[in-house]
Amino acid sequence: MALYKRGNTWWIDFATPAGERVRRSAQTNDKAEARELHDRLRAECWRIQALGGRPDYTWDDAGYRWLQETSHKRTHADDIAKLAWLQQFLRSRVLTKITRDEIGAIGKIKKAQASGATANRYLALVRAIMRKAWLEWEWIDRVPKVKLYAEAKRRVRWITPGQASALLDELPEHQRDITLFALATGLRQGNVTGLDWSHLDLERGTCWVMGDDAKGGEDIHVSLNEVAMAVLQRQRGKHEHFVFTYRGSPVKQVNTRGWRAALRRADIKDFRWHDLRHTWASWLIQNGTPLYDLQEMGGWKSPAMVRRYAHQAPALMKRHAAVVSSLLIDVRPDSGALPCSLPQGTPTDAPGRAEAAG
Repeated sequence: MALYKRGNTWWIDFATPAGERVRRSAQTNDKAEARELHDRLRAECWRIQALGGRPDYTWDDAGYRWLQETSHKRTHADDIAKLAWLQQFLRSRVLTKITRDEIGAIGKIKKAQASGATANRYLALVRAIMRKAWLEWEWIDRVPKVKLYAEAKRRVRWITPGQASALLDELPEHQRDITLFALATGLRQGNVTGLDWSHLDLERGTCWVMGDDAKGGEDIHVSLNEVAMAVLQRQRGKHEHFVFTYRGSPVKQVNTRGWRAALRRADIKDFRWHDLRHTWASWLIQNGTPLYDLQEMGGWKSPAMVRRYAHQAPALMKRHAAVVSSLLIDVRPDSGALPCSLPQGTPTDAPGRAEAAG
């Protein structure tokens, strides 16, 4: 029986030259289309087994195997959503037939719908799957080049302690406490809203974020300061598991109308909830916290993510630069007088002197 119907859908059923049975849905209610797919599959099986050819793997095959092999990833659910969207363009496409222009066109559509950065996440997934098919699964001999869009550098938006105080004054009580806790700890939004009492040791003043819940994939230990501890004490007894609640239920959303209205009343513009984390990091750097310590406290995996705050510590950099100055003055007391090292008659403000000195 080559074709048969199950409900409104045609199914394919045949045996390969090696005697293996192939049974699958044709995913159509049109018999002619089902027949065409049946004939193509039988011919493909004959070509592979009789002539020793390589199977024509499709995007569907690659996507399915990718999801099987990456089910442990923290971004697994995101990959499922991205692949579901990509299906409208790449469903049943043979991998060897997918071109650079085709992938680029998909990127343009997503960019028009969202942004270049969002489009890059989809293009990067396509590229990763195609490279797997090439280098690990050996399904194809080459991959088309996938060009990503240029992205603006990530911004660092922070507010002053005075602005933070004004914002807190404008927030309702339940949002005030959760915002204050975020400012005191620097935790990401999901780690704050999902904070469970089992993750806290109030006697030792510590909090843990498990690697599965951390963006960097590694456990984060948080030392709770006086302000954070006071916030937690006010939440005790409100819920058995979740720390931050509203009317008996855990807080799920923080970017609410109340939050946005409070920002307007406090006259704070272009400020997102995640910028509370930037504010926490900026305050620490401005007050002398070394970058390495900040990286450990914030759970950043890469030092590059922390270096974007370095420019906010000019006083600290100046203090370090003074170390060299003191060493030079110790070995050569007259080195503190700038003109002594210049040729006689050379003006100290001569154009280009700074460039030559570099």
